[in-house]
Amino acid sequence: MKLLGQICAALMVIAVPAAPAIAQGNPIVLSGDVMAVKTSTDAAGNEQTELVEPNVIVPGDRLIFGTDYNNSGSKTVTDFVVTNPLPGAVALASDADAELTVSVDGGNTWGVLSSLTVTGEDGASRAAQHGDVTHVRWTLASVAPGETGRLEYPAIIR
Repeated sequence: MKLLGQICAALMVIAVPAAPAIAQGNPIVLSGDVMAVKTSTDAAGNEQTELVEPNVIVPGDRLIFGTDYNNSGSKTVTDFVVTNPLPGAVALASDADAELTVSVDGGNTWGVLSSLTVTGEDGASRAAQHGDVTHVRWTLASVAPGETGRLEYPAIIR
């Protein structure tokens, strides 16, 4: 349960609106959640997958981190950036969108995972891996008044 508390406490959403949105009072409203992916088999042998509140989680469990957004203002917001730090207890799942913009150095540099490198324990540079990801980021080119959406990424408990 302590691990679950750490993950939920670490769920942060950092939003950086373009300068015009700041002047407008930033009308984008964000809310985040974490859901556990649970798979079960019914009496007929059919496998079913559902998202549930993560009451108990253990290493290897799969989670979906989500951020909902809504432009509650009367003007379009452009180039709105949403950044989610990954809690230390989770790793980006290997089936995450390959085009997802990520950081492996605490948010200092960004790119798709295949373009990033990290320094290994031996001091040598190596290709970054899913477990190295520290943050994910999306840039919403345009969010119209009243527009809503959801951003998600899958993670695995370490």
